[in-house]
Amino acid sequence: MSDLSHHHDELHDPHAHKTPAIDPRKIALDRTDALLLVVDVQEKLASAMEPSAMEKLTRNVAVLLRTAARLGLPIVATEQYRKGLGPTLPSLAPLIPSPALEKLEFSAGNNQAIARAVLESGRRQVILVGMETHVCVFQTARDLQRAGFSTFVPEDAVLSRTEANRQRGLRLCEIAGATISCTEAVLFDLLGTAGTPEFKELSALIR
Repeated sequence: MSDLSHHHDELHDPHAHKTPAIDPRKIALDRTDALLLVVDVQEKLASAMEPSAMEKLTRNVAVLLRTAARLGLPIVATEQYRKGLGPTLPSLAPLIPSPALEKLEFSAGNNQAIARAVLESGRRQVILVGMETHVCVFQTARDLQRAGFSTFVPEDAVLSRTEANRQRGLRLCEIAGATISCTEAVLFDLLGTAGTPEFKELSALIR
């Protein structure tokens, strides 16, 4: 009886159960702790996408690549079965400082070379972009979360062949613990303040 009464009192005591504190690494990007991971933005895969959606993804990934380069974030790119899906898009490849790492695994986290590149960066926040949202992006986000990384998925910088699968992929990423964001939110969170030379340079990319 006393145990039941104790729990009953807790239900009516607004101070009995405090809302768990939100991990700041999940809602606040830190340019000294973040990395950009570009997943499988490849020619043949791109040709299977809806053209206007592909154009939007390419534009936003380019913005994030330029932002990462300007602010000193490490950049890691992957390619899924290059022989079958082709190389990284020519419009993006020059913005990627190191050659893309090939994989057969759907999750970049299951590939030793890619996992090593992420781990050796020393960064614990990953901005995850690319294709396809419900397959390689989701599985990578899930494995990053399992490994203790804070994962940010800009919804306008990921894509699937159908919008339904893109939306389902985003939902799966969120269920796995990733933070769903957008390109502008990522850009301005990394910038932190206006009036700097880097703000003037990078904000011009989204006008």
